[in-house]
Amino acid sequence: MGRLINYFKNIRGQDCPEQGETEQWKTLLINTGVMVEFRGKAIPTVGGIMLFGENPNRYLPQAGISAAAYLGMKKDYEAVERAMIRGAIVARFTMEKDIVDTGLVERAIEFVRRNTGSSAYLVEGRRIDKPDYSEDAIRETIVNAIAHRDYTISGTDIELSIYSNRLEVISPGRLPNTVTIERMKAGCRATRNELIKEVLRDYHYVEATGLGVPRKIIAGMLKHNGTEPDLIEDEYSFTVRLWKGVIH
Repeated sequence: MGRLINYFKNIRGQDCPEQGETEQWKTLLINTGVMVEFRGKAIPTVGGIMLFGENPNRYLPQAGISAAAYLGMKKDYEAVERAMIRGAIVARFTMEKDIVDTGLVERAIEFVRRNTGSSAYLVEGRRIDKPDYSEDAIRETIVNAIAHRDYTISGTDIELSIYSNRLEVISPGRLPNTVTIERMKAGCRATRNELIKEVLRDYHYVEATGLGVPRKIIAGMLKHNGTEPDLIEDEYSFTVRLWKGVIH
């Protein structure tokens, strides 16, 4: 309920019912797609549970991110850190847009920050430290995986892996609808989970233009360290691979 009130009041800037006004809340949430009427009863949609649920994994065990950081270039039992990242997708913000309670996106980014480093180089005699990866590219990659994965595939989390030379995010399911890798590079805006995408857009997690992949992931990494990310689709998943590269 705290996240719902935060969303309607602080993010959308609209009036919403008082916390105890159950029927008014049902009407609002049905009209905005967070809930749906089924056999005469109001129940939350999958997107509603994931975005605002207190414990989404109670009902959707696959609604999370399995993260691991490795010392080398391959998976290893001896990981530097492993984490099962769980919780509602969106954070709670103040009116000034300060975070009160982090969501899935922020927790995944914090994992990356803890397990990646930076490179030092000199500019006119001054030492400059630059992160291994563009944070905008990391955020866009994580947000896209959350927004577009196939939630009908159970038992499989989004997989976030950090290696010594790259960062990978594997999203369960093939690309949605008529989307292809070439269309993604051109800024295609098709989506599988419309409610999740629209709410993430309200929070400014994603761009309204649909140009996050070409601008933030591809161009962002090329500008950051001169590497071009790999976008890979196979029969059961879609992978974004960011390369560490060498910063000059």
